[in-house]
Amino acid sequence: MNEKIKLFVMDVDGTLTDGKINIGPEGEIFKSFNIRDGYGVNEILPAHNIIPAIITGRLSKIVENRAKELHITELYQGKHNKLDALKDLMKKYDCQKENVAYIGDDILDIVCMKECGITGCPADACQEVKDLANYICTNKGGDGAVREFIEFVINHNLSK
Repeated sequence: MNEKIKLFVMDVDGTLTDGKINIGPEGEIFKSFNIRDGYGVNEILPAHNIIPAIITGRLSKIVENRAKELHITELYQGKHNKLDALKDLMKKYDCQKENVAYIGDDILDIVCMKECGITGCPADACQEVKDLANYICTNKGGDGAVREFIEFVINHNLSK
């Protein structure tokens, strides 16, 4: 069985961002994303034939725009039951547990982390997530944690 990672799944708030949600009178105003994370998603993953995907519990036009910018075609928003979306992705790309990497930071991510071959979390993730993660980043969410985990996953793939 090929145990190499084929699918890299990310949470957004607290993982790709610092978890702060800026809301004005008309709704969500902005989120901050780290350029290093973007490079990892847009350049490093495709170079290694790994498909990036986002599963997030919130709905956000900002996340939709960022996904387009990074050429992420697998975007699942408003998913409080993230596991259903993960299972859809795994079926679509014919992945087993061992073929999926997941990075998240909070309670909603735990169900997916239990179903993935390799898991990571930002340094500031909640303790329950840290307890499950194969890799705890030294960087915080929104501060390069996703890029750090991408590099960890690539090194894991190359050692197979």
